[in-house]
Amino acid sequence: MSSKALKNLTSRISVICHPLGGNRAARAAACNPVPVADTDTGTPAEGRPDNPAKPLAPGTLRRIERQAGSLASAAVARMDETLPWFRALPADQRSWVMLVAQAGVRSLVEWLRSGGTVAASTEISDEVFAAAPRALARVITLTHTVEMIKVTVDVAEAEVPGYAESGEQQALIQAILRFSREIAFSAARVYARAAESRGAWDARLQALLVDALLRGDSSDVLASRAAALGWADAPPVAVVVGRSPGGDITPVLHAVYRAARRARLEVIAGVHGDRLVVVVGGATDPVAAASALGSGFGEGPVVVGPAVPSLDQATESARAALAGFRAAPAWPGAPSPVAADDLLPERVLSGDMDARRKLRHDVFGALARAGSGLLETLDAFFASGSVLESAARELYVHPNTVRYRLRRVAEVAGLSPLDGRDAFTLRLALTIGRLDPAT
Repeated sequence: MSSKALKNLTSRISVICHPLGGNRAARAAACNPVPVADTDTGTPAEGRPDNPAKPLAPGTLRRIERQAGSLASAAVARMDETLPWFRALPADQRSWVMLVAQAGVRSLVEWLRSGGTVAASTEISDEVFAAAPRALARVITLTHTVEMIKVTVDVAEAEVPGYAESGEQQALIQAILRFSREIAFSAARVYARAAESRGAWDARLQALLVDALLRGDSSDVLASRAAALGWADAPPVAVVVGRSPGGDITPVLHAVYRAARRARLEVIAGVHGDRLVVVVGGATDPVAAASALGSGFGEGPVVVGPAVPSLDQATESARAALAGFRAAPAWPGAPSPVAADDLLPERVLSGDMDARRKLRHDVFGALARAGSGLLETLDAFFASGSVLESAARELYVHPNTVRYRLRRVAEVAGLSPLDGRDAFTLRLALTIGRLDPAT
């Protein structure tokens, strides 16, 4: 269970323990370890586990047990009146709640017979929720469960004292409120176990999805696993790869999800060897999104694959990000995070055929198709040591012509020959374009 959910539960249990109107003293006594009066002797009986309160009179217990059905019906009727979300539940789910309410009244009688020992409290209160299918925890949230407990406690507090023997009303009210606390914590245990089970299953599904992405499985496999995780496939989608911080996988993934929630991003993450792989959805600027998630990665480069329209095509982004991650050490001054396309020269030198095709087609091919002497101007500019006037003399043109052509190169290829890093990429593209067959 998340820290936020626990904090919410604590605040709501405090609502049960503190005055809701009416008997303030009884509620305060129920939620603090103070003695409960023994009505037979007038001496206090300790409320601690080793000194449980004396059980109530048999006549009181019999009357409560006989009224179990009517009490449960009254509680459900009050829920229907006061909880709008409860009225919207289908009939089968409302019947589950009725079963839980009836089991709760029966457990209250057993708890009162036991004198309210801790061991009995835990066992009996857990049995209350065993009356309903496990699916109920997925249908009714923990917040709604606490609201139902509050309503049921109100009904029990109003109705049950009327069944008590003379002089036992106060003790019975205190016992009811102590039992409601046990029920509230039992609900927390039920939802905590459900959350842990769901979290473990989700972690396995995410690991399988990440593995499928890296292997390049079919889009049907990716779609089915993503649907099981509730992935909305918000476009565009990009894959981010970095070093895992190490240690247990669970806190690593939790750190990524916390950062994603703060940045309002949809993510699926998994640890693959020593690498942390994150699929990001709905990020118009993938590099900025990766920067927002940076706290979840370990030391070293963080590489962002190109954005693609949907998860079906995310394998392409994953391949580029992984290739960039392998090649990133060759550029010590690379920013972090860095786009995989900014590492095209290093990826080519490390044997990445996708990067090689990209430079040949998107850079060399684009310049060749543009014509206007752009390739010849680049050759002369690089051969002259990037001195513009020398390139102009070599080409027998005015220096302004060379300037114009270099600007055209930047417009066509997206790389400026006047920038050292871009010039490195352009020279490699020229070499690859002349070595590889034309496409």
